[in-house]
Amino acid sequence: MIRNRIHYSWIILIITFFSIIVAGIVRSSSGVFIEPFENEFGWDRSIISLAFAVGLFLYGISGPFMAALIEVLSLKKIMIVSMSTLLIGVLLTLIMQQSWQLIIIWGIIIGLGSGLFLTVLSPYVANHWFEKRRGLALGILTASTATGQLILLPILADIIEKYSWRWAIALIMVLSVIILVIILLFIKNSPRDIGILPFGLEKESEDYIEEQKKNPIIIAFNGLYEAIKVKEFWLLAGSFFICGLSTSGLIGTHFVSYCISYGIPLVTAVSLLSFMGVFDLVGTTLSGWLSDRFDNRWLLFWYYCLRGVSLVFLPIALSESSFTLLIIFSVFYGLDWIATVPPTIGISRTVFGIEKSGIVYGWIFASHQAGAAVAAYGGGLIYKIFDSYSWAFFLAGIFCLVASLFVIIIKKQTSLTNIKDDSLTI
Repeated sequence: MIRNRIHYSWIILIITFFSIIVAGIVRSSSGVFIEPFENEFGWDRSIISLAFAVGLFLYGISGPFMAALIEVLSLKKIMIVSMSTLLIGVLLTLIMQQSWQLIIIWGIIIGLGSGLFLTVLSPYVANHWFEKRRGLALGILTASTATGQLILLPILADIIEKYSWRWAIALIMVLSVIILVIILLFIKNSPRDIGILPFGLEKESEDYIEEQKKNPIIIAFNGLYEAIKVKEFWLLAGSFFICGLSTSGLIGTHFVSYCISYGIPLVTAVSLLSFMGVFDLVGTTLSGWLSDRFDNRWLLFWYYCLRGVSLVFLPIALSESSFTLLIIFSVFYGLDWIATVPPTIGISRTVFGIEKSGIVYGWIFASHQAGAAVAAYGGGLIYKIFDSYSWAFFLAGIFCLVASLFVIIIKKQTSLTNIKDDSLTI
């Protein structure tokens, strides 16, 4: 009865949305745990930042391999394995005692566990389950990390202040178990599995076929080998490196600690971060809608310019101790946080084709996470040297202005056929 009323593509989108929320809250909560880990274990902030940086890099670099594994093993199996890995990492956090254990748990296990959900899952679901409303679906899925941040980060901060960081970890663990059960019960591998076509597709086309299953490592590296021959790949990868550096790597990891260094309470700092999530949800969903209608290059140009201005503005707002200025920053930055993702995927899809863009975008996103890892570790290192984060945020703002130049020199086009290798299909 539900299938007759609601196309199952929307059911898949909803499950994917909440799966990304859980994976996203694990990643975005790293900034909340810096102070508690410092206080309880006496670990140096640069070591804690290193663990989070390794996780950011690994979940990014795993993206193209996750995209290939979906093709080989199926969407449902990879979602189950990834969520189970994430759950194991969260569970082990409760019993860790040494800093090297933090690096293994948050760097390797949680990094790999969150890789699928925070890299290629959104474009895969949008591309394979939607023919119409693809940009909207992508915008909604991309914004899901902001939704989790909006709802859960203040709750986690409140639990940490009133009880312990272990109770906050326990809450994340319970949510992971719930999502794992939902994935087991309701996720389908493709529209064909339940006898339907993607949303908006009236009849099966020649392109809508099952590909022969191939080695995921070969698929991923063939994708990289062919993509590096195309100038647009380097421009997108370079701009996305700066995107990661200026978002999850810097703001996601160090914003809360930056605020605390100016005497702002933990819950207030986290509330500002979650307030960004409100406008990130709006901005990213709107960006998905805009990416279907306007030149994606110019969207990215303005996104990076405005983000750069906001990051340069943040140290001023904190030095003035103005809560009003911090609210303005949170709104301004929040609208732009993940808004870059839909147009970046849109350009990737135009350049490399819908069937091959999954692998290529996985490598582009790997560059994003390399930038995030640099900022996560570099921010902690800059704080250790200067006893302040101000230089880290100022430099990130300048880099964003550079990224705006990268994207605007991409030539406007409707399609390219630079890539010939059929092994890229995803």
